[in-house]
Amino acid sequence: MCEVEWNHTGLTELILVEDMHERKEKLASMADAVVALPGGCGTMEELLEVITWKRLGIFTKPIIICNIAGYFDPLIQMLNRSVDENFMGEEHRKMWKVVENPAEVLPAISTSYQWDENARNFAAL
Repeated sequence: MCEVEWNHTGLTELILVEDMHERKEKLASMADAVVALPGGCGTMEELLEVITWKRLGIFTKPIIICNIAGYFDPLIQMLNRSVDENFMGEEHRKMWKVVENPAEVLPAISTSYQWDENARNFAAL
């Protein structure tokens, strides 16, 4: 995907993939947690996909939304509305944690709700 995305020349490792689907699979399989920083459409797609996978029990690790300067406020409101409108259950709010700055990310990861594959059992609630 280097033709359509930029890559940082200072990386110690660069993993090349053919498409966004493969990129998201790599992200989920290699990650100890997913941390979303402000970004564009690709960032939104990756974040929402991993939240969906967590809801289905496919991805069980922490998801942290780093809401710097309120960047993700509209998305967080929409996720909460999905619960309020009963498209997701109250339990699903535990799938992600929101922090305001990067210094809060590591503590948020270590205190995240422990999700497991049994999430699939209440995915339709």
